[in-house]
Amino acid sequence: MAFKVDEELFKKYWRVLKLARTPSRDEFQKIGLVAAAGIALIGLMGFIIYEVILLLP
Repeated sequence: MAFKVDEELFKKYWRVLKLARTPSRDEFQKIGLVAAAGIALIGLMGFIIYEVILLLP
């Protein structure tokens, strides 16, 4: 099995990697806050659904 690398695809990936940078502390905190809020929202929705199912006959 030979591994063939498409040169054009490699160039596109390399260009994206060159543009990428490490996020600042503020950006990282905002991303963390949004992710935590999303997890909390999904958890709350699951809890509400669970409670509704328990109340149904």
